[in-house]
Amino acid sequence: MSAAPTRVVIAGGGTAGWMAAAAIARTMGRTVEVVLVESEAIGTVGVGESTIPPLVTYNRLLGINEAEFMAATSATFKLGILFDGWKTADSRYFHSFGITGRDHWAAGFQHYWLNGLERGHDQPYDDYCTELVAALQGKFAHLPGDATNYAYQLDSGRYARFLCTMAERDGTTRIEGRIARVELDAETGDIAALLLDGDRRVAGDLFLDCTGFRALLIEGALHAGYDDWTHWLPCDAAIALQTESVGPPVPYTRAMAHDAGWQWRIPLQHRVGNGIVYCSRYLERDAALDRLTNNVEGAVLTQPNFLRFTTGARRRQWHRNCVAIGLSGGFMEPLESTSIHLIQRAVLRLLRLFPQGRVSPADVAEFNDQQLQDMEQIRDFLILHYKVTDRRDSPFWRQCADMDVPDTLAQKIALFRQTGRVFRRNEELFGENSWVQVMMGQGIVPERHHPLTAKLSDDELDRLLSTLRRQVKDTVATMPPHGDYVARYCPADRN
Repeated sequence: MSAAPTRVVIAGGGTAGWMAAAAIARTMGRTVEVVLVESEAIGTVGVGESTIPPLVTYNRLLGINEAEFMAATSATFKLGILFDGWKTADSRYFHSFGITGRDHWAAGFQHYWLNGLERGHDQPYDDYCTELVAALQGKFAHLPGDATNYAYQLDSGRYARFLCTMAERDGTTRIEGRIARVELDAETGDIAALLLDGDRRVAGDLFLDCTGFRALLIEGALHAGYDDWTHWLPCDAAIALQTESVGPPVPYTRAMAHDAGWQWRIPLQHRVGNGIVYCSRYLERDAALDRLTNNVEGAVLTQPNFLRFTTGARRRQWHRNCVAIGLSGGFMEPLESTSIHLIQRAVLRLLRLFPQGRVSPADVAEFNDQQLQDMEQIRDFLILHYKVTDRRDSPFWRQCADMDVPDTLAQKIALFRQTGRVFRRNEELFGENSWVQVMMGQGIVPERHHPLTAKLSDDELDRLLSTLRRQVKDTVATMPPHGDYVARYCPADRN
């Protein structure tokens, strides 16, 4: 006799709720009953529009047709992020999703490039990365063998609706209603049910908190605790708005630093997403709004969306029979587009640790350890952008430059500065090339490089570097303009 299906109750819709519902319903099938409770009267943050490459894998795991998904979400392709004004006010560098050059198993390509500098080669590191060169030329194509590393720039509200349709097709039940109270089991302390306006009761076995910053279940009912990281990441406010497109969409997101934070620009097919992230200690809200509206391209389409946040992580993201997904589990500012990724990681991790019957304390502990490790590693990568800078032109940047950083980040910076080496730990999100691009972009020039590179003669090194540059140049030359490729591959569904 088969066991009764596990009743999974998801509190909140939006990107987090529907990503969870779609994945659980499709993966677990008849072993679960998925119910999602959301209220149209409650808005969502809805600014997670820039993503990173793991979302490509997530969609493939769910069997999603890429062209259909991109058309439905008005998506464009993303090859990386252009950083303006981070090292100095007039500096610029690009963090791409590609692989630069060709590594030896014992030494990354940056060591050969650094050795080349000593021997008189002066070509930029950027010239050896196909995705980076293509992005700056406004080009894109799927290369044979899935050789293009890319992500998406998408309308997160449309993505949620796309996943809603998919999840409901797979058996998810949506309930419209506002959560009035969370009912706890008097004996176990677990969540027993959600009580909605109108005396409706939604009982379940496993509850997912997708209520965003409110964290109604994980914090409001279960008091899981929160670790505040604003002493490392001082920005605590953002304003988002949408504008008309004024030209073909570029295949990258822009992150433009200002004297109290930074501004984003994300081109979609039908519009552009814009926002300003800032530290309220150094910039007032009205001044931030003026700065944003004076630095957008195209007519403004929406009223500004004002956000306040505390960067940090929930101490227990799985507590009792409740799992926090998305903003309820913590917040990493959107500098490296990790918000949707953290939703994805939590959902896939939950599926790997999905309970059979009662929740296992060992599963809970493992989930929490892995989630925290993910967030701490992302946190360190974000701090790097603020800490390693030559900017001293405002109190905000002086605070960032002078702050102490976590030992894990200090060790990584010191290792790269002295030796040019970067090591990934476990399943760390950002790879060696990401750290190299950002650290060198922020101004760190390694003092030494791996001695292995001395094996190559001048002619051999010249041949290696010139061949790699030519391969990149020739590949990019075959790519069409990004806007043309999108228009052919996945024109937006205007309905």
